[in-house]
Amino acid sequence: MTELKPDQFEMRRLESLSNTIFGVAMTLLAYDLPRAAVFTSAPGWSDLAQTYSGKLAGFALSFIIAGLFWISHHRRLARQAVGTRGAVILNLFFLLSIVLLPVTNGLYTNYSMSSAVAVLYGLHLTAIAGLNAWLWWTILGGWRRETMASLFPLLVFIPGTIVAAFAPHIAPFLWFIAFGGILIRRFYAAPADQAS
Repeated sequence: MTELKPDQFEMRRLESLSNTIFGVAMTLLAYDLPRAAVFTSAPGWSDLAQTYSGKLAGFALSFIIAGLFWISHHRRLARQAVGTRGAVILNLFFLLSIVLLPVTNGLYTNYSMSSAVAVLYGLHLTAIAGLNAWLWWTILGGWRRETMASLFPLLVFIPGTIVAAFAPHIAPFLWFIAFGGILIRRFYAAPADQAS
């Protein structure tokens, strides 16, 4: 094993930290779901649907988004055995944005029809996607397939957030389109990648 320079960091350690942060953040997403204390008596099907439907949709959206960003982050760190101080700091800002996801998700699941809350949630998703794309750009250094795929959620979250300002009930449908970045990666694979 080669000796690290003073300004280099093993990204393997950052990967361990990121796995913990993603795990905790994704678990805390469920913390704001209604508990048994919400019901004064044994709930029926309509009570359950009324209480949980919107909250479960917000939880599912945030959980899937966090999961996809975890996959992207894991793939990115696998390509980078050693990082500079700047790369580590940028990764820490990315992880900070993930830590805050349960906070904005909690607001959004409770007040999804508030345009202010929907815009805040959309801005948060946009910040996560922007940091993710920036990290891919720094590692790959140009317009590669992964960079393009990481830009796709950013290009979806921005107009989705603008829509949230005027029609917060429509924004989640736009935000779900952000998962199309996976399709970009799949269908526009480079010939060398397909051979492996």
